[in-house]
Amino acid sequence: MRNGLWSSVVAILLALVLGCANPSPSTQPASTADPLASWNDGPAKQAIVTFVGRVTAEGGADFVPPAERIATFDNDGTLWAEQPVYFQFQYALDRVKALAPVHPEWKTQEPFQHLIAGDMKAFMAGGERSVLAVLAVAHAGMTSEEFSATVADWLRTAKHPKSGRLYAEMVYQPMLELLAYLRANGFKTFIVSGGGVEFLRVFADSVYGIPPEQVIGSQGKLRYEIRDGQPVLVKLPEIQFVDDKEGKAVGIQTFIGRRPIAAFGNSDGDLQMLQWTTAGSGARFALIVHHTDAEREWAYDRESHMGKLDQALIEAQAKGWIVASMKDDWKRVFPFEP
Repeated sequence: MRNGLWSSVVAILLALVLGCANPSPSTQPASTADPLASWNDGPAKQAIVTFVGRVTAEGGADFVPPAERIATFDNDGTLWAEQPVYFQFQYALDRVKALAPVHPEWKTQEPFQHLIAGDMKAFMAGGERSVLAVLAVAHAGMTSEEFSATVADWLRTAKHPKSGRLYAEMVYQPMLELLAYLRANGFKTFIVSGGGVEFLRVFADSVYGIPPEQVIGSQGKLRYEIRDGQPVLVKLPEIQFVDDKEGKAVGIQTFIGRRPIAAFGNSDGDLQMLQWTTAGSGARFALIVHHTDAEREWAYDRESHMGKLDQALIEAQAKGWIVASMKDDWKRVFPFEP
């Protein structure tokens, strides 16, 4: 295993515990009802509406043909919550616990015995080795279909520790509205996330209206095999591609082949995607979701062990990117709120 390729993934995961069909693009205007009803009337909402109006006005100086209306979205912390740990890492931890009864040897084997005993401090003391062991058990060895099934089962039952809601319910209502608003105005929406691509594809279509082929994420290697006379793809404990930081710009070019005209993120891990998007010619748009609401969600940025927002916030202020404050710009955060 090439440990260097794990660095971006593992560096994030080590800090975690310590501290769904896509509608076809349409050129029809959005509904006369407020398509962004969960956004407060303020600079962020106005900037979104103004930008969409500019690039969709035929004959206008900033008009962009529908085929070129590409918008990319980070997932964790941008489309759904990422605290207190990234949801995919929680899936991996839960997966180990679910498999423990058929692995009695784990009761005395590091790092699994710490997870079984509920001692997260001791588990995380193992550092990268502990994280890699859990990821290998939770993600590798299964066929791609088996992996998708386990993720789907987990999403149907696993609940967030703070809200008590299913993880798929911890999505941001204003961002769901934004996705729909963009698609209603001829945009094609993509997820560009540091999370695992096969994990995301299980729910992106049903939750976000983004089909599997429009999800870009970190990828593990796959191996083609014949099992019981049938061809399968088996997940391997090796990294193929890390879709974080510089990797997001690379992933966009590799898998989309067009530079986006709009990009949305929440952390320094999205900085290069925002830079790549706004460096293009013509009308461009970048928005950062700023976690400023400790009552309805969480408040964190520069000092956070996860979802750190520091350099991207500085650049946003310098370049005029939109910084949307959860506290000030969103009427509600989650769909289950009144």
